[in-house]
Amino acid sequence: MPRNPEESPDLSTSHEQPATNGAQPAATSDAPPAPSPESPAASHESPVPSPQPPLLDFRNISVTRGATTVLHNITLRIHAGEHAAILGPNGCGKSTLIKTITRECYPLARPESSLTILGHDTWNVFELRTMLGIVSNDLMSTCTRDITGLEVVLSGFFSSIGIQPYHHITPAQLEKSHQVLDLLEVPHLADRFMTEMSSGEGRRILIARAMVHHPLALLLDEPSNSLDVSATLELRALLRKLAQSGIGILIVTHHLPDIIPEIDRVILLKAGRIFADGTKSDLLTTERLGELFGVPVEMGRRDGYYHLW
Repeated sequence: MPRNPEESPDLSTSHEQPATNGAQPAATSDAPPAPSPESPAASHESPVPSPQPPLLDFRNISVTRGATTVLHNITLRIHAGEHAAILGPNGCGKSTLIKTITRECYPLARPESSLTILGHDTWNVFELRTMLGIVSNDLMSTCTRDITGLEVVLSGFFSSIGIQPYHHITPAQLEKSHQVLDLLEVPHLADRFMTEMSSGEGRRILIARAMVHHPLALLLDEPSNSLDVSATLELRALLRKLAQSGIGILIVTHHLPDIIPEIDRVILLKAGRIFADGTKSDLLTTERLGELFGVPVEMGRRDGYYHLW
């Protein structure tokens, strides 16, 4: 079973060592060179003004998994409330980037590197999860057990999987959980076991779990993975509703139609590096996407969604 990030006791976000299964930080001279100022991938800062510190601000971040460097000199800024998509093929480093955002992996400690979330370089991990709601396939696998939808939603208050005997549930927490289930139009799933739900129903329960703190943003990992056509369309409508309500939506995917119309910024990730960063109109072209995925492609657009074949 994959490691459960919700049960991690690590409350430190120090950059002194990378969480890389024991790998030691590489010498600075071995790291890939930072992009030059002339390079189109040298700076990845959103033009959207924000009175708050950026939700994410990564500068020259490299991350290793074992002996392999998976992310190379990532520089990326995403503002609170901004909608963005990170698009790339399988194996390009998307999962490691997510784990770096959620503080399950740590960057190599180098003088030229920095990583802040909402202006802070250290975080209590459980406090961070109240600001950034996570919906991932790993979490879906972990939550698929004999616990009810309501228990899963309530567990968002405790950063746990399900409710434990030592958890004290307040009337306010119970009321909030039911409100979120109503908002996502799944109150009928409150008493149903996760093992009895479809993939689409389970995904909505996880989104409800992430919503109990009214986070600044939702981070969704391959949100339409394993969903049928009906569940995919329902999920898209739900994400559009949340985006229009003011919650930032950050989608990490290889599937172009996951990018809802409210998202205008896309970051293309290839071989652990940012390949391009800009607007959909500039980057979602057959030429760019053919380079990204390494095969000739055709693309169409309908109702604000892009489709690739």
